[in-house]
Order: sequence, then structure tokens, then C-alpha cells
Amino acid sequence: MTLRNALMAGAALAVLAPAAQADVNIYSYRQPELIQPLLDAFTQETGIRTNVAFLTKGMVERLQAEGKRSPADIILTTDISRLAEAVAAGVTQPVDSPVLQAAIPAAFRDTNNQWFGVTTRARIVYAAKDRVDPAEVTTYEDLTDPKWQGRICTRSGTHSYTLALVAAMIHHHGEDYTRDWLKGLKANLARKPQGNDRAQVKAIWAGECDISLGNTYYMGEMLADDEQKEWANSVNVLFPVFQEGGTHVNISGIAMTKAAPNRDDALKLMEFLASPKAQEIYAEVNYEYPVAPGSEPSALVASWGSFTPDDVNLIELASLRGAALRLVEEVDFDG
Repeated sequence: MTLRNALMAGAALAVLAPAAQADVNIYSYRQPELIQPLLDAFTQETGIRTNVAFLTKGMVERLQAEGKRSPADIILTTDISRLAEAVAAGVTQPVDSPVLQAAIPAAFRDTNNQWFGVTTRARIVYAAKDRVDPAEVTTYEDLTDPKWQGRICTRSGTHSYTLALVAAMIHHHGEDYTRDWLKGLKANLARKPQGNDRAQVKAIWAGECDISLGNTYYMGEMLADDEQKEWANSVNVLFPVFQEGGTHVNISGIAMTKAAPNRDDALKLMEFLASPKAQEIYAEVNYEYPVAPGSEPSALVASWGSFTPDDVNLIELASLRGAALRLVEEVDFDG
């Protein structure tokens, strides 16, 4: 049994404590089965119990409505834009922790210590093994080349993953270039943007397109699914870069809420998440890359290859999200 399977089996048996008895309460955009193994390890090590409320939307609005009465100590979410949104809404608080500052590289934490990244994922290209030479995939900019006409699939341009990539393009080249890039990318699409990242790989497997944009961790999720394994095995994971830059990455991250009724125990959880043990558990269960130096990705994730992350400041990406959305809508990318 693999480590991941063992962890997931433990998660399936875990019984969450009622909120009134929990020592740390978490609002999470990550599905419970993806974080419970990590929380079980935390409880085993510290004796501190946790309670998770899984949300699909409206986390910030819920925290605002609850105000000082909120039972939530921690928010756990994906994408820098969601973390930045929480900070801007005033529902988080800074955390002064030498442990977190030493363990989490500056590129993956807020300059004012409002949030901390715990794992990263790369926005890569999935490419048909039988139709695409890996050497053909070089840069994100090259996706507008006419050689890709009718060969690209992608999810909606308004999705947070796409907007983060567009924001990074604005950072590297400015809005005028990015507008033209979006037009060129749209012109090369095999179909209108639709579905999630796995749906794009399925389309490659079905011969509807040859390459797609996606997050690395979806490869692990597909390989773990009997139906989707065939899709995954039909593609290569390729790491394009920005011209004079690296591969686009985003994070999953954690922040302490402004109310945090159990602040001390919540801080212990945050510091635990930065430990090598927790980093490797979390990264393996989610097929992501740990952020703490010295922590290693799982053997499966490592098998996809190494890459150099783009050095753009994630806070800047969050600040450019509005401009990215405006350009996506201006070119009617999804139309």
C-alpha cells in the first residue's frame, strides 16, 4: 500500500469532532479527504483536535457576516487571489512566527505575514504522446503560434487558474501584448473553453485536441482513478516557461482569521504545516510540491520532471487579477 493510499484510508475512518469540542476550527476550500490525513497527523503529534467546514464558495462573505462571533480559526484555500481577497476584506490577521518565517520562503508568504503558502502547483501543458514532440512545447508565448491552430483545449478564461496565468503574462509583457496573446490563443483553440483541467486531458485522449493547459496535480488524480488513468497515460507533462522567466506556479495557503477564538492552537497548526513531515504528507496526498526547503515531493510527482518556478511576486499576480479578467472579457475568450 502506498503512503497516499494509507493516508486516505485513515482519512475515511476519521470522525470529526463537533465544532464545540474542537480545538482548531478550519474553513476550507480544499475537500476534506485531501486534508484530513494531514490533520490526523497533527492531532496525533500534538493532541489538538480539529474541525473542518468545507465550503465551495462564499468564505470571505461568511467570515464577514460572522464577525467577532466566527468560530473559524484558520482558512485553507487554493490560489493566491483567494488569499489576497481574504486579506483585503479584513478577515485575517498577521501572524508573527519565527518558525513560519524560517520555513516558508519569502516568495510564498505575505510580506505582512497575513498568509503562508504550504504547497505549490505548476500550470503546465498536457501534450498527446503520439502527436506532439515534447520539444515543440517551449514557452507560454509560443501557444499563439499558428502551428497550434485547432489543437489547444483549455478551461474557461474567467477561472482563477487561467486568470493567474494571464496576470503573469501581463507582468512579463504588459496589457497590450497580453491582449494580443489572448486573441492568438483563442484563435488556436480546438473548441470553446469548457470543463475542468481533467476534461481537457480527456479531450486530448479522444483526439479533439493535442495540447491543453492544466495544473500538475491533476495528473496524480487521474492516475489514481480507474476510468481516468487511460487519459493520463495518453499525455506527457511538459513545463513551458515565460520568455526570460520560469514556469508559472500558484499555491495552496493558510491564514489565521481575525476572530480566531483558539489562536494559540491555530498557530501550532500553521507551524506544523511548515514542518518537513507535514509538507511531505500534504504534498503527497495532493500530488503537489512542498514549499519548505529540504522537503521532497513524492516519487510520482518527481517523476514528471523538474522545473524552475517563475520569480514573479504572487502578491503582484493577485493585484493584476482585475486587469486579467478585463482583458479576457474584452477579447470574449470564452465566446
